[in-house]
Amino acid sequence: MNTFLTETPQPAVAGAPERNSAVAWLRARLVDLLGESPWEIVVLLVMTTFLLFYGLVPVFGGDQVGLVGADEPRYAQIAREMLDAHDAACVAANAEIMPRNLRLSALKASFRCLEGGTVTPILYGHAWLEKPALYYWRAMSSFKEFGVSDWAARLPSASGAFLLVVLIFLHMRRFRPGGQLDAALITASCVAIIGFARGASTDMQLAAPFCIGMLGWYAWYETGKKFWLFDLYFFGAAATLAKGPVAPFLALGIIMLFLGLRREWSALRRTIWVPGLLLYFAMVLPWYIEVQRQNPTFVKQFFVEHNLERFATNLYQHRQPFWYYLAVLVVGLMPWTVIAVRALVEAIASSVAEWKVRVNPKRYLGHSRAGDAFPEFLVLWALFPIAFFTFSKSKLPGYILPSIPPLTILTGDYLNRIRRAGLPKWLMWSHAAACSLVTFVLVLAPQHMVYETLVPSASWLLSASAAALLVLFAVVQTIRIGGIAQVRSATLFPVLAALVFLLGFHGADLDLNYSARPLAREMQRDAPDVRLVAVENVRRDIVYGLAFYRNEEPVDYGKDGASIPPGEHLLVVPANEATPLEHWLAGRVYEPLFLYESQGLEVYKVYPKQ
Repeated sequence: MNTFLTETPQPAVAGAPERNSAVAWLRARLVDLLGESPWEIVVLLVMTTFLLFYGLVPVFGGDQVGLVGADEPRYAQIAREMLDAHDAACVAANAEIMPRNLRLSALKASFRCLEGGTVTPILYGHAWLEKPALYYWRAMSSFKEFGVSDWAARLPSASGAFLLVVLIFLHMRRFRPGGQLDAALITASCVAIIGFARGASTDMQLAAPFCIGMLGWYAWYETGKKFWLFDLYFFGAAATLAKGPVAPFLALGIIMLFLGLRREWSALRRTIWVPGLLLYFAMVLPWYIEVQRQNPTFVKQFFVEHNLERFATNLYQHRQPFWYYLAVLVVGLMPWTVIAVRALVEAIASSVAEWKVRVNPKRYLGHSRAGDAFPEFLVLWALFPIAFFTFSKSKLPGYILPSIPPLTILTGDYLNRIRRAGLPKWLMWSHAAACSLVTFVLVLAPQHMVYETLVPSASWLLSASAAALLVLFAVVQTIRIGGIAQVRSATLFPVLAALVFLLGFHGADLDLNYSARPLAREMQRDAPDVRLVAVENVRRDIVYGLAFYRNEEPVDYGKDGASIPPGEHLLVVPANEATPLEHWLAGRVYEPLFLYESQGLEVYKVYPKQ
């Protein structure tokens, strides 16, 4: 782009046609978008699509793994019930979201259609006020477009991560050219982004817009152009609709800390942009006001219980040790952890040096310093959420997901800056060892899933060791021959191979051992006429999973013992726990239907009460 913009104008040839200004403008825009090397865009889109969508969508590796854990099926079920309520509201109003004409009656009918089912999150017919509605709205759109399915429930996270990666590339190319492709693909290929991009949850709904907004703010800080503040307010509003006040709190904390250390408080005043504030409140307030109007307990449940109490107490049983997020960070950055930590340490050292110069500039007279604020901003952005949530009594891995992109951006920028000097030998071998370790663990994962043993069999151990050694020497040799330019390629190969290995060849094992989808399918096949399901002493992830895949809330014997269904139903219990059934089903006829051995469950058919 810079080459094009600084070309020396050539003198016009007599008689030559005047250059078409529209063509010149179009060319300039294409160069802005594609850059001087369009192949980078091609590599970016192809690799990011593979990393984020392989094994997720049916047309690309198949939806190999059903919804896992408690959150995924629960959030997907909420989106489904909201969509059902929305469709019912549109039918009742005899309208669609887009009005048929501009008459007042048509506009009112379309508004009732739009509002119906989209304000209050619903689970099993009751208000569910733990999280704001952004994920549910996006999942509803996916369901509307592709039908209700587990992979459609995951599209909001995958598409959000995809947008984040692309905008990291564009931002780096605009403000830090040279490391843009590394930064983007390091982001797309680290464990945290791959994992959370495939989750039907709110974590990526917060992290992606939050990080885009922070990049926009720094672009404004460098250029002074108000256009970039639009990103901060627009995507900040989206993040607030994803998880609530934590988004503006983190953004304000990072910006204030950055400007405070640089003694540039006037920039904070200039950050407060009236059009941006109007945009932010126009996006955020309507839903928060309306959901409170419809649910008077919303403020107490959401702000007090699920924000303040979640942070200050162990109310939701997520207590972890003080060092928990260091472990999460080490795993989440894999296989880039070693280089990322090296990049972070160098950025911290550079930031401290810059801070010393600002505190006592006379001591450093005669020293030439770059004065680059970007590493300092990224360091504070990465560390602030980690430090903040470390003091939380309730800790979950997704809380520090907003800290991952600044670290991957630092890593890409670091590789670009040392391109001429080359990767130090110790760092090269350490990085290769990290790639090797990831390979070793992932090759053993199917064996653990199937047999649930900590000590692998000799054949699996031998296979994993051989694969790990192969990756170790392949990474080292590739970097030795190609230099830093090949670090990205050397690392992406084992990541892509691991995805194909886990999802392409062993996705069924993951599905059988961690999802309720195969169980629901077997129940439908063996008892197609029985809709009602009951459970007793079953993990809650299975309960929520069955609720989504059968689209009906299971009855909990232990919770609702006084109202055990009198009619025919299926009962799911842990295997080899037949004794409690004699208590629950005294006088009832029941028989075993099948044993779901992969998750240690047994399914009974309970006949109607006589």
